[in-house]
Amino acid sequence: MRRLPAESLLLATVVFWSFNFTAQRYAITHGFEPLAYAPLRWLIAGATLALLAWLRKHSLRIGRRDLAIVGCASIVGIVINQVAFVYSLRLASAATVALVFGTLPIFVSIVAQVTGIERLNTRHWLATITSFTGVVLVAVGAPGGLSASAGGIALALITTSTFAAYSVAIAPAVRRNSPLAVNAISALIGGCALGVVSATVLAGESWQTIDGLSWAALLYSALISIVLGNVFWFTAIDRVGPGRASLFANIQPFLGALFAVLVLSERLGAGQLLGGCVIAAGIALGGRPRFAAPPSE
Repeated sequence: MRRLPAESLLLATVVFWSFNFTAQRYAITHGFEPLAYAPLRWLIAGATLALLAWLRKHSLRIGRRDLAIVGCASIVGIVINQVAFVYSLRLASAATVALVFGTLPIFVSIVAQVTGIERLNTRHWLATITSFTGVVLVAVGAPGGLSASAGGIALALITTSTFAAYSVAIAPAVRRNSPLAVNAISALIGGCALGVVSATVLAGESWQTIDGLSWAALLYSALISIVLGNVFWFTAIDRVGPGRASLFANIQPFLGALFAVLVLSERLGAGQLLGGCVIAAGIALGGRPRFAAPPSE
């Protein structure tokens, strides 16, 4: 991995994350109940990240204050986030959810404003309005119209906003400790909490009806999207910094929509394409985010 250019690692990471929308959409529409899928994904990812941290001799012990912050952030950024995410993919197409996820940098800026970390200027507020105009266009242009996708888009916005809050909250702990260890702890906390929330669903899941491709999608989502994406992302950030890395991350919504169209045969209307371009314009107008967020969905 040390021989690979940082740009190659970043591009690979974005491809992993982008295809994840398609993988999760397939799994939860071909056997998995959403609340059975989510805890399995994060427990597998958390255990694997912890193993990698141990193999690399990264201590999993972090300070009490950081542990409390990571724990609280994980409830918001993994538990609430994942419940909203899996049901957004049940109610709306993967392409639609991927395009809405393009608002993440805008939500990061809003959270930074609310928490007092950063003060937004007129340019940032204009970027926010522009991006949410794009979301409206994506919603109206979705197959079946606004009424058919409104619930999924609302949940996708909850997914994006909770992940933005998680990214801002966890950033100081990531800087003070091993990023791999912090993400392993967070994934395990989130996975265990999701398991408690989903206990009755897990007990009632019809495991025998889940096909092999759905299991493969689960493993891809946990091991490739979260684990390998995590390792690649933080390795690249260490080399080139979060600013340059964020430029690659902005490609994710459009690649996610493209994979959904090619693999799941989903349709993108002209309104959705226009909305995606407007969201991208809002991101460009807002400039680079200042936080090195954990790996995306």
